[in-house]
Amino acid sequence: MSNLLSIVTFMPAIAAVILGVFLRGEDKAAQRNAKWVALIATTLTFLVSLFILAGFDPADTGMQFVEERDWLLGLQYKMGVDGISVLFVLLTTFIMPLTIWSSWEVKTRVKEYMMAFLLLETLMLGVFMALDLVLFYLFFEASLIPMFLIIGIWGGKNRIYASFKFFLYTFLGSVLMLVAMVAMFADAGTTDIPTLMAHEFSSSPVTVLGMTITGGMQTLLFVAFFASFAVKMPMWPVHTWLPDAHVQAPTAGSVILAAILLKMGGYGFLRFSLPMFPVGADVMSTFILAISAIAIVYTSLVALVQEDMKKLIAYSSVAHMGYVTMGIFSANQQGLDGAIFQMLSHGFISGALFLCVGVIYDRMHTREIDAYGGLVNRMPAYAMIFMFFTMANVGLPGTSGFIGEFLTLVGVFQVNTWIALIAASGVILSASYALFLYRRVVMGDLIKESLRSITDMKAREKWIFAPLVAMTLLLGVYPSLVMDIIGPSVGVLVDNHETALAAADRLGDTGATVAASH
Repeated sequence: MSNLLSIVTFMPAIAAVILGVFLRGEDKAAQRNAKWVALIATTLTFLVSLFILAGFDPADTGMQFVEERDWLLGLQYKMGVDGISVLFVLLTTFIMPLTIWSSWEVKTRVKEYMMAFLLLETLMLGVFMALDLVLFYLFFEASLIPMFLIIGIWGGKNRIYASFKFFLYTFLGSVLMLVAMVAMFADAGTTDIPTLMAHEFSSSPVTVLGMTITGGMQTLLFVAFFASFAVKMPMWPVHTWLPDAHVQAPTAGSVILAAILLKMGGYGFLRFSLPMFPVGADVMSTFILAISAIAIVYTSLVALVQEDMKKLIAYSSVAHMGYVTMGIFSANQQGLDGAIFQMLSHGFISGALFLCVGVIYDRMHTREIDAYGGLVNRMPAYAMIFMFFTMANVGLPGTSGFIGEFLTLVGVFQVNTWIALIAASGVILSASYALFLYRRVVMGDLIKESLRSITDMKAREKWIFAPLVAMTLLLGVYPSLVMDIIGPSVGVLVDNHETALAAADRLGDTGATVAASH
């Protein structure tokens, strides 16, 4: 099917238009119809996206299912996927129906709520499929708008503050990226991403404000893109918008934010930073590895003292994204494989943890840890599900969380032993805050009077968790499902990165030497 990617990308947006045009009223029937239209549309999108996976050839390291046509004002509409991007497309289409199903209790502006999520899915899919710089930027930035509305309209009591903080942090970070894109077009004469990946930007040292910049134009372009992707991940110390956004967002918004939106930053590093600016990435790699290790330790310690469940899990996400950036900028096969695997695994696990918080929040309308305790006595099914994802989050062998963390640490160890050692301490710290949370919420005697009437999970809630449990277990015991797809494309990325660094080193353009570990 020649237009398969466009069909998958725009099917949710078409459903949003149908909702906006044909659905009227706020009565219960209209609300129910809006929910069913959104659920059916996202489910169909997932089913159609399986044809992408079925037709994908892992041995072909180039772009597949490529669609290309002229667009407005001479711009190019070009879409495609490779081994690095195809699984992020599947992750997005997999998570969205579960997110819609978890929103069944929403009763305020239901039509608009569902439209926002449907449009958000289209924009997120566009980010992972775009093969044109301008098209990527449009999808990347436009995705802020639906999430801004989701937090600002359906969020908690401080939702306005959190939504503007989210928008301003992520938007301002992208201003430098836009400037860099203009410079790239001026230098290469194209906005075609595969062409830009093969283009050699100058790595000769330049002097800016009296300072000599090692890596020259490549380092400057890398820093500009880094400013955007680091905020989106988010990396320490530009992570402060994330806890506020998570705490104030509705449950479904937190799930999408953690499971998919954060991955757009990591994907940007993989698609742009490493292949297009290899010298700049090499110059900055030690700095990035260091702040990633700091992020793992610092945010884990901060998570230990949180009293809000969502905020604790949010800081946990920042720590886990530290492993991702370390794996990416170790620039070797194990590190990159681990980083991609960790992003996919985190999508299932963190999404499930936020859903776990949502289950009890719907019943008690509080996220304060001290408001709970002894839930195992009234909610045994919930206690089992929460325990499973808590253990997956700390990297228990047999779950997908273990594979990603282990591979990233192996990759980083080859580059910097001390950084790997510091990062490994995050495994202990993650077990501390995760088990501390579980013990206070679930274990012990049921002594709080307000909890004596709390009910266990409904059938709908159990069915929402079932696919997430299945994927977390499946990838934990059979990681080849992911590795066989991403491996060849990652191998080419590593080889090209080494070749580019070796060529620059021979020419004497950089002050850095190519490490043997690369």
